[in-house]
Amino acid sequence: MISHQDACALIETPAGALGDLLARAGELRDRGRGRTVTFSAKVFVPLTTLCRDYCGYCTFRRDPGEPGAHTMTPEEVVALAQAGGRLGAKEALFSLGDKPEALFPTHREFLRRHGHRTTLAYLRAVCETVLKESPLLPHANPGVMAERDLAALREVNVSMGLMLETLSERLLERGMAHDRAPDKVPARRIRTIALAGKLGIPFTTGLLIGIGETARERVDALVAIRDLHERYGHIQEVIVQNFRAKPRIPMRDAPEPSLDDLLRTLAVARLVLGPDMNIQAPPNLSPRAYPRLLAAGLNDWGGVSPLTPDHINPEKPWPLIPELRRATESQGFVLRERLAIYPEFAARPEFLDERLRARVGTLLDERGLVKDSYEHWRRW
Repeated sequence: MISHQDACALIETPAGALGDLLARAGELRDRGRGRTVTFSAKVFVPLTTLCRDYCGYCTFRRDPGEPGAHTMTPEEVVALAQAGGRLGAKEALFSLGDKPEALFPTHREFLRRHGHRTTLAYLRAVCETVLKESPLLPHANPGVMAERDLAALREVNVSMGLMLETLSERLLERGMAHDRAPDKVPARRIRTIALAGKLGIPFTTGLLIGIGETARERVDALVAIRDLHERYGHIQEVIVQNFRAKPRIPMRDAPEPSLDDLLRTLAVARLVLGPDMNIQAPPNLSPRAYPRLLAAGLNDWGGVSPLTPDHINPEKPWPLIPELRRATESQGFVLRERLAIYPEFAARPEFLDERLRARVGTLLDERGLVKDSYEHWRRW
């Protein structure tokens, strides 16, 4: 692993030297993760699109009454999870707005009708129902959380996540990406990730690049993630996600990061985080660049759905699994399905609630990857 200073120099690598940087990152990935690249077959569950934050790049959130504003009932969630299970999905990825009950009386009334005071309590109940009534394993991304909420959700999730996105407090200033987003204060997000570590929750985090941060601020965020993992050992996956402009967002005219910019950040993430970290970039956001993404040191394609769109980037369809397999194998890698909990965490009982261990174990082979899935996805 490299120093903060070295990372700051490398993330400014000129185009002519980019190939050498990628080769260095790829070699480090091979040393730790080998030549297996993984993905998770998921159903994307947009539990509620209501949110108290107004991020400049977000097309997911809605206010009550807007087209697309919706909070799913338990019946809708279960129907979606069961449909995904019939197609072979294993993961229920819950995405939802941050604390909408703080702003919207109609949402508070929805929660009251379902017997809950907070969205996080409702989320826990729905995750428990999915476990009981479908074959899927929940992975929740509910935003900033207190320790009691994390502890409650740990009982019904095999893993959880919160994108750090950035450590830049400049983006909280007027006119910047986070100026109307109280839950994007970096210190609050760092605290949530640290609490997840304290509780032994396998955790996904990462960067969102191209939202106004500098190259050095990207390095700051990567080093902060490394520090958290060195302290708690719970970061199972780091995502480098590139901003995509969309017509209805405040940042619709903002420039998107270039592919070279994404590749530099991925490669530096590998060098900062080391050979053993699982690093991914969403394949649907860079659909013609799979070979170059692989060259930059990633070892995971993230969640891919046979049923639901990417509700965060709905204009970017998921690749078909056979397409992803061909692209991966053409570069000399093996594509394998994983669960929402990575193999190295599934094998350690301290990272999984005891009520979930047997169920997880029945799905895994000796390497901790999903067994007997090749023929299924070849047909899909």
